[in-house]
Amino acid sequence: MPDVDTHPLEVARRLAEDGDLDGAAAIFAELAADADGPDRAQAAVGLAVVLQERGDVPGARAAARTALATGHPEFAAQAACLLAESFESEDLTDQARAAWQAALGLGNPGYAPLAHMALARLAADEREAEEALRAALATGDPEIASRAAQRLAEFLLEEGEPGEAADVLLEALAVPDVADPPRLRVLLGVAHLELACAEFEGAVEEGGDVETSALAIELLARTLPLRGRDEDAERVWDYGLGHADERLAAQVRLRRDRDLL
Repeated sequence: MPDVDTHPLEVARRLAEDGDLDGAAAIFAELAADADGPDRAQAAVGLAVVLQERGDVPGARAAARTALATGHPEFAAQAACLLAESFESEDLTDQARAAWQAALGLGNPGYAPLAHMALARLAADEREAEEALRAALATGDPEIASRAAQRLAEFLLEEGEPGEAADVLLEALAVPDVADPPRLRVLLGVAHLELACAEFEGAVEEGGDVETSALAIELLARTLPLRGRDEDAERVWDYGLGHADERLAAQVRLRRDRDLL
């Protein structure tokens, strides 16, 4: 039995922990109904959680909206996240997106990383997703920044923007205690491979002296397979071997054949 001086919020929390959801809900509901009460926001969040556990989804959402309407920087933000997660569980994308936006609008930095990642996940198009991922990365959260950078870098690589991908990964690696740095470094290496391929290809297209052109062809042909582009590599070798400049073709043949010895 709680002490008579125990705060009602604490009593309700203990009841909920002990499995008395009805008792907890009754106390939380009474406190949440007091429009001028100092504990309204926190009580409404507690009520939303308890009702959710009881399976009363409409009631839980109504309680969360009560807490959200208070504008409390902590408990209103919690309520917005509860609403968003509830909507996501039923694939109510528009409502979930609005709830995550509401969480951001409350200005509590503690909820920004999670909200930005959720908005990236629920984005209507690639532009929205990219903006949300960049915002998540900018929060500097060790876990979220790493996840955001990985997703954004993979997207940029697919779009043929290895330079931007490298910048994103370097930004993430600069975050103190960032999560999963090995994965970030692997992706950074991939970005550098793509950049290298682009430079080698540019050198081949621009032409140059025989030795430089042959070297560029060899490096491009040997790098492409590292990105799973074996057929492209064979085309590069064929280009060099069949080049109109017989001196260049001979140099390329020597460079390819030494790998076969």
